[in-house]
Amino acid sequence: MNFSPVRLGAALVLLGSLASATPTSRTDQGPEPDPQVLAQFGLYNNPTLQRLIDTKGQQMNKVSDRPGNYGFTIVDSPIINAFATPDGHVYFTRGIMAHFNNEAQFAGVLGHELGHITAKHGQSQQRRSTVAGIGLLLGSIVAPKLAQSIGGIAQQGLGVLFLKYGRDDERESDQLGVKYSTKIGYDASYMADFFQTLQRSEQAGGGSSTPTFLSSHPNSADRYATVKKLAAQAKQNAGGQQLNVGRDSYLRMLEGLPYGEDPRQGFVEGGVFYHPDLKFRMPIPSGWKSQNSPTQFQMAEPNGKAIIALVPASGGSLDAAAQALAKAVGLQSANAQRTTINGFPAVVMQGQQADQQGQAGAAVLAHVIQDGSNYYGIVGLTAPASLSSYANTFSGVAQGFSRLTDANKLNRQSAKIRIKAATGNQTLAQALSASGVPTNRHEELAILNGMQRTDRLPKGMLFKTISQ
Repeated sequence: MNFSPVRLGAALVLLGSLASATPTSRTDQGPEPDPQVLAQFGLYNNPTLQRLIDTKGQQMNKVSDRPGNYGFTIVDSPIINAFATPDGHVYFTRGIMAHFNNEAQFAGVLGHELGHITAKHGQSQQRRSTVAGIGLLLGSIVAPKLAQSIGGIAQQGLGVLFLKYGRDDERESDQLGVKYSTKIGYDASYMADFFQTLQRSEQAGGGSSTPTFLSSHPNSADRYATVKKLAAQAKQNAGGQQLNVGRDSYLRMLEGLPYGEDPRQGFVEGGVFYHPDLKFRMPIPSGWKSQNSPTQFQMAEPNGKAIIALVPASGGSLDAAAQALAKAVGLQSANAQRTTINGFPAVVMQGQQADQQGQAGAAVLAHVIQDGSNYYGIVGLTAPASLSSYANTFSGVAQGFSRLTDANKLNRQSAKIRIKAATGNQTLAQALSASGVPTNRHEELAILNGMQRTDRLPKGMLFKTISQ
């Protein structure tokens, strides 16, 4: 959850630093990213890496089979993923950027995603309606009717699609990825090597780095060998041209890249949601699922019978914010009363939504809390017959909203990638230990480096480590 008071009024987008929300680092190459994608992931504001994807993307665009007005953007998610949307935009997460180990791997995957666009795979997938939400709790955990009932607030960011590609589309995009990356001067065989990194990370499982790339891009046992063969043919057709790998240049661009979840944007620990930058904490009901995004923080009862969403409420006063929230939720004839929650002025509203046919919808118990110029809505929804069962839970979450004072939580920082040079003929495991990486994370870091723990690093060879 990336709250920013500057953005509260425009599109019900929540909380965070202006730097991470505003595309100040973008060049004027290609169209701007879809606001719904940014609402789901947030923009990763890194001028160096954004310049790389802009430059290489437009170079590929010019040599592609169908040049067009395409855009290229890095988003602020730790998940290993890249995807192309039917409107002609390619998105890479910072998680996938962290796991590339040279420019050639990056270029191969970039060409692959551009290939989905130039081959019009996304448009054909849309026509077949094989679409899925980007992974918010709504629609996957919560009962569909209840998911629909939250309306404009929780639906922010749900318009983006992950398209499930068939094997023929993947094969064609692999071919185009090899073709386009070779055309702009890169050795496409490294694209195949990256597939191995993806598979290893998926097999390792756990944590926020688990790739979703393979779930939307079906893998096959012979894909590695096929891409290697395609790359060898492309290299032969290049007529002796020296193809670039760009290992050291790429690794140096990763120095300081956040690795994993960014706790500054909110994190869950011990059944509590903490937001260090905004200095608040809020409890999560025992056993409930939760998910954080730049637009909201969601909690869902395991059986999908109730949800609670922490969302923005905009207005120049508490009453105005409460009215705006009621309108956004579609709350009809709400009973509202003033109260105080842990020193914060607040309004409690209870009522029912009206669905699109004007019939009674979900029961709502909402709290609007004022913290200076920020207004937070804590919206609980359930079926009308279930409100008595969940009202205390909804109220308990709101009553638990309080000022964060724990220095350990306030000062929490994300881990960052650090690029180091090997000091001698040592194994990767030895180099990682010397850098302070505990043994139980050596395999994770070996995958991050695209290497085995036993691989030997000659003196001066660059490698990735992580530290606070």
